Amino acid sequence: MLGGISIWQLLIILAIVVMLFGTKRLRSLGGDLGSAIKGFKNAMSDEEKEAKEQQAQAKVEHNTQSTASTEKVSTQDKEATK
Repeated sequence: MLGGISIWQLLIILAIVVMLFGTKRLRSLGGDLGSAIKGFKNAMSDEEKEAKEQQAQAKVEHNTQSTASTEKVSTQDKEATK
């Protein structure tokens, strides 16, 4: 179990930590840690959104370029047949 650490040893460690730091400080530390994790998740999701938007924009540009090149070839074919 967890490398030889029993539940009783974990409870004793938890009690010592609570006595040393107090519940208010532990609560504020937990809140700070929670907000840091939330900020990290938001930053990661923002990065993913940016990457998806860039990929979509690249696809649109590629489609526009291929459409323009197709129109250019068809215009040249029409001129050649005249």
